[in-house]
Formats: sequence, structure tokens, C-alpha cells
Amino acid sequence: MMFSIGLIAVLLIIGAATGFSQTAGIPPSGEQALEKLNSSPRHGEWVIVDAGNGDTVDAWLVYPERSDNAPVVMVIHEIYGLTDWIRAVADQLAAEGFIAIAPDLLSGKGPGGKGTSSVSADDARRLIRDLSWGEILRRLNATVKYATSLPAATDEAGTVGFCWGGGTSFRYATEKPDLGAAVVYYGVSPDTETFVGIGAPVLGLYGGDDQRVNATIPEAEEEMNRLGKRFEYEIYSGAGHAFLRNQAGQGGANLNASKKAWPRMVRFLQETLGS
Repeated sequence: MMFSIGLIAVLLIIGAATGFSQTAGIPPSGEQALEKLNSSPRHGEWVIVDAGNGDTVDAWLVYPERSDNAPVVMVIHEIYGLTDWIRAVADQLAAEGFIAIAPDLLSGKGPGGKGTSSVSADDARRLIRDLSWGEILRRLNATVKYATSLPAATDEAGTVGFCWGGGTSFRYATEKPDLGAAVVYYGVSPDTETFVGIGAPVLGLYGGDDQRVNATIPEAEEEMNRLGKRFEYEIYSGAGHAFLRNQAGQGGANLNASKKAWPRMVRFLQETLGS
């Protein structure tokens, strides 16, 4: 089929006007998340996870479209809580063939016992900082147990976290030696004294213009190497913090980083968890 140059130009203008700029094969940017979720062909649903001690956690669960059982990837949200963008990330992970589950670690912390959806971004940051590590750990363990117990799941599980969740993904690996993989998107490395407990291979994905986070990489790398544990990382030149959510930022560097980091992560998870 032949198109004139004029018609192509019109189509491009229409696409720009309607916000149609989603890059294929990676999650949407933050402002496109809800639209992407609403058009997803995959089955996503809210579930309630029993976290023990009379506690429950709301979680967003998405199934891949495949004929066999799938490994599980738990998505650990940013300091803003379980947003539509994090749910869209889970949806894209399901598109890659994984069962994706994203727990709302602010479940029960908002007004009326609600979670992220009931609080502002500023309140979410404050509430996240008030969480104890013991509560976070209990909730993450319960979420992994729930997801790997699903009839459609294998017993292999990994984590992917972003910003605050990236650091949490790394720290969680120190507490769960049987974790299959941990991915850290621009998250601060945990105390290296805890690294002895890590059994999972760890992949870090960082923006070059994010020295607050990147300053913690060398010590982590040194200690992981000393302990004979697998730690791989990529630093994407010119990209800033939260590049995967803010793909329009940094003069194109964030989008470039997103296009490289996401498939890098997918290959890593396929290798470590099985595809």
C-alpha cells in the first residue's frame, strides 16, 4: 500500500495530538499508563494477599498469554506507592511472559484503611518512610508466596523495583536466599554487611545523571565480587533518575535508556527464572 508524503505527515500530526507516542516493547511513560492499561489484552485483576498478623495487602496481578506455567515477577513500587504506572509496568512484564504481581505496600495506611489511591503523592512519600522493614519484608514474602502458589505459576520468582522500590528489591535479596533474581532500577544499594545473605543474581540499571544513587554502586560491586556473588549493572549516559517513567526527559536520554534497559532486564529474567 502506497501513502503520499502529505498523508504520512497528517498521520504523524494526528498521532502527536492524541498522545500516541508509546514505544513498542517497553512500558509506557507515566502519563500514558492508564490508557495503556485500558487497552491491554491481558487479564489483570486486584487480589488480596494475606500477609499474616491480621494484615492484608492489595495487589495488582497480571497473567501472560501462554499455554504453560509462568515464573513470577514481583514489582516493587516507587515511593509514590502503587500507581497506574506501576500497574502498567506489571502489564508489560506479563506481555514478556511472566506472571506479574505488584503489592501496594501502603495498603491499610491511608484514610479509612485504604491504600495508595486514597493519598496524595506527598502523603505517600511520608507513609512509605514510616513503614518498618519488618512489615515490608513480611508483606513481600506473603506476596511471593501467594503468586508462586497460583495454579498457572512455576515456583520461580524474582523482583523488579523502581527508585525506593529498586533499593528495596536489592535489600529483599539479602533476606531471601532462594529468590531467583533481583532487578534494581535506579535504587540505592543496601548496607554491604547484609550481602552475605544474597543468593540471587542482581541486575542494576541506572541513569548516568543520578549520582546520589550511583555513588553507592562501587562499594556494592566490590563486596559482591568479594563474596563471589553475581552483580551486573548498566549505567546509561545522560539519563536521569526515574528514566523509565519519565521517558520524555533529559533531551532523549531517558527514552534511549528505557529502550536499552527494558530488554536487558527481560533477558536477565528469562535466563535466571526461565521463560
